Amino acid sequence: MSEDKPHQNLAIIGHVDHGKSTLVGRLLYETGSVPEHVIEQHKEEAEEKGKGGFEFAYVMDNLAEERERGVTIDIAHQEFDTDEYYFTIVDCPGHRDFVKNMITGASQADNAVLVVAADDGVAPQTQEHVFLARTLGINELIVGVNKMDVVDYKESTYKEVVSEVKDLLKQVQFNTDDAEFIPISAFEGDNIAERSDNTDWYDGEILLEALNNLEAPEPPTEADLRLPIQDVYTISGIGTVPVGRVETGMLNTGDNVSFQPSDVGGEVKTIEMHHEEVPSAEPGDNVGFNVRGIGKDDIRRGDVCGPADDPPSVAETFTAQIVVMQHPSVITDGYTPVFHAHTAQVACTIESIDAKIDPSSGEVAEENPDFIQSGDAAKVTVRPQKPLSIEPASEIPELGSFAIRDMGQTIAAGQVLSVNEP
Repeated sequence: MSEDKPHQNLAIIGHVDHGKSTLVGRLLYETGSVPEHVIEQHKEEAEEKGKGGFEFAYVMDNLAEERERGVTIDIAHQEFDTDEYYFTIVDCPGHRDFVKNMITGASQADNAVLVVAADDGVAPQTQEHVFLARTLGINELIVGVNKMDVVDYKESTYKEVVSEVKDLLKQVQFNTDDAEFIPISAFEGDNIAERSDNTDWYDGEILLEALNNLEAPEPPTEADLRLPIQDVYTISGIGTVPVGRVETGMLNTGDNVSFQPSDVGGEVKTIEMHHEEVPSAEPGDNVGFNVRGIGKDDIRRGDVCGPADDPPSVAETFTAQIVVMQHPSVITDGYTPVFHAHTAQVACTIESIDAKIDPSSGEVAEENPDFIQSGDAAKVTVRPQKPLSIEPASEIPELGSFAIRDMGQTIAAGQVLSVNEP
């Protein structure tokens, strides 16, 4: 991977059967991100089974199977280069925890590709993912109208799907001017890396061009430092070394920092990145660092490191806007699931459901409803069961979103509106 290109996290969203995996496979394949020997191996396998010609779909199926079996996949399989950027794909196809991954920490996506099958149009999951993308502040959406081969590359079908998706985007207040629509076939490769003769009626960008032309996200270097801690190590000769990824701001040696909610601090003595000492670190850098006077038991995973003179906020309660994606029954006041925010996982009680929001307009549909259920959006007041450091999404978006999990699944996703400190 060429480190000198700017990096983007790209979410690939859409209904499960609309061809997300095939599209990811095709992107990796066309950008040369799947090693040749892997392709060859799958080619042979595909030919043996009389299915020559779509070895990249095999690549994806095998990755999916390995993932199901819990085999860790080399992360390189989910990264690819274009002329302008190198991308990390946030949604691993078939990954049930996609939402949690999309929301927490390192995988905050900048932009998204929404896959909608031409033969099926907008499906329930399409709707849910678009709403989520909107809630989580995705800036631009590239809509791949996929499986054009299945509908004989008919322009009329493409146009029907485009207008359906535009209606959906309007419903969730997504600016349709920020969406690019492209007729594609991930399976056959139309309009992905090369312009297709099958859609001579289409003269817009093809997928790789659209990805190249995305706006570069501005790294939040000017913001206050926020560095959520992933792990704390003891390293002989150095001492206690917290490890994490700089989300916003800069970390410099000599800085006075504070860890919240543990409420301890000190001066940054050394910063290490890729096993080398560095004078400073910026957003996106994964670092280990040592702070004078901090012991192993003083801080823990889920703490956030920030400037000592303006430390990260700690919530006694906070208000948030949430979207309920799946819940077997209903959510009422007093419900206490686990909130996953950056590297923290804390049980939190939904003290009150303050308003039900109409997802299509963002307006209040009902004040203080008795309950909310799957598909609802709401404003809620939340009380963490133990101290939690988070920030309003309007101020520090990188630390302002969370996933709510219960019973082994992602129940809801949300953004922090305001934080009430103790």
